[in-house]
Amino acid sequence: MSIISTHLEAKSRQGSGKGPARRTRAAGLIPGVIYGRHLQAPVTVALDPKAVREAVATPKKLNTIIGLKVDGGSEQMVLLKEYQLDPVSRELLHADFIAVKENEQVKVNIPVVLTGKAEGVTNGGILSQMRRELEVWALPAAIPQSIDIDITALKIGHALHINDVKLPAGIKVKTQVNYTLAVITAPEVEKVAEVAATPDAAAAGAAPAAGAAAPAAGAKDAKGGDAKAGDAKAPAAAAKPAAGKK
Repeated sequence: MSIISTHLEAKSRQGSGKGPARRTRAAGLIPGVIYGRHLQAPVTVALDPKAVREAVATPKKLNTIIGLKVDGGSEQMVLLKEYQLDPVSRELLHADFIAVKENEQVKVNIPVVLTGKAEGVTNGGILSQMRRELEVWALPAAIPQSIDIDITALKIGHALHINDVKLPAGIKVKTQVNYTLAVITAPEVEKVAEVAATPDAAAAGAAPAAGAAAPAAGAKDAKGGDAKAGDAKAPAAAAKPAAGKK
């Protein structure tokens, strides 16, 4: 059974650099390169950009196994490894393919899908997914559309690490770091300070405003009595006799 999902035609292309690339695009095609460990040298090709987009318009997207023919020759299995888009028009400008073999593992990025409702989320926790993709090694026939991970048993304060994941058959992660995929944290509780009104607080509110000057000791009011702290006006200083009067 063939593992090829889609097919693509390409033309051989001579030369490299900006000049040949511009001439290729002027002809309605885009430049491309096919490389791989078992190829003697990279193969430069020209392709229809619309056909390239259609070739990877599958659920696996860039992990789609493509059967590529150059100048109508024998078909070889490739993956679209990298591509370049125009920053304004978003038109496809360049495409790089990697040749693969059915019995050789290839490095690919697989989307991570968290399934189920975590126990910690049910109890009010917040789920944070730290990684959306996994870099794995797999045989071309074993490349999955996604890696689904059940997080139903994940509790508040617990994390899911790569070593906790049972990967599908034929999939390997080559890393010595037990990195985190997801974590559930406790929700932040906002503490609101409540100030109760007390007799002391009410009395404090009746105190004179800060900065109000207290009457000097022994000061007299306008009627000759002692001045008090609650008086509206402080006593005026004793008036001096007018100039020229004796």
